[in-house]
Amino acid sequence: MDKVFGSAAEAVIDIPSGSTIAVGGFGLCGIPSVLVEALLAAGVGDLEVASNNAGVDDGGLGLLLAAGRLRRIVASYVGENREFARQYLSGELEVELTPQGTLAERMRAGGSGIPAFFTATGVGTQVAEGGLPWRYGPDGGVLVASPPKQTQVFDTPAGPRDFVLERAIVADFGLVRAWRGDRHGNLVFRKSARNFNPLVAMCGRVTVAEVEELAEPGELDPDEIHTPGVFVQRVVALTPAQAADKRIERRTVREVAA
Repeated sequence: MDKVFGSAAEAVIDIPSGSTIAVGGFGLCGIPSVLVEALLAAGVGDLEVASNNAGVDDGGLGLLLAAGRLRRIVASYVGENREFARQYLSGELEVELTPQGTLAERMRAGGSGIPAFFTATGVGTQVAEGGLPWRYGPDGGVLVASPPKQTQVFDTPAGPRDFVLERAIVADFGLVRAWRGDRHGNLVFRKSARNFNPLVAMCGRVTVAEVEELAEPGELDPDEIHTPGVFVQRVVALTPAQAADKRIERRTVREVAA
């Protein structure tokens, strides 16, 4: 039951090139930065990543992106990452843009054993009708476009309504960051750093969690656990310096009148 690994490098050593990886975080908040850096150092590539976004140019998933390790990204937000936009528009990277709530539910469904679900989000747009550019060609034309998705009418309290079928996400590996975790893999997240992390932990066949504070079994209040250990296979305890290293994506200040 002790799922603790000695280092992040040991915890990701068997992740092969070509894997599908789900990664927690929102911007730079709650990202498994130590595991991402270990994955970069391991030299794996040709990865398909499912995450809200791809970090920034020099942080988070942006490190793997800049090194040319990512083949495809399923995300809801391009964000502040110029390299992400450059690779996408130049045809070097395939990108499946997905509505944010739909992305979250696709992960949750994958972890719950639900292969697909219907949602109203995207009906009447290219999300449902197809045609969204997934990959551009060298000449700037669309090389790969999203296919049309199945739609169906359901009765609702407001009357019949169209819904679109979205498929669940099940990743080979899930990488998450938690505030506290015990040796059994039970995790507690702190405030907005929770974001996509519980959903990523659910949808990964093998989930690796880096934790800022390692607790012994029984120390965590069962009522406060956000992700039970059944969803987590590996735990990495961060050093105090690693736990304190939390970048701000965009610092905004204002002058205060004297």
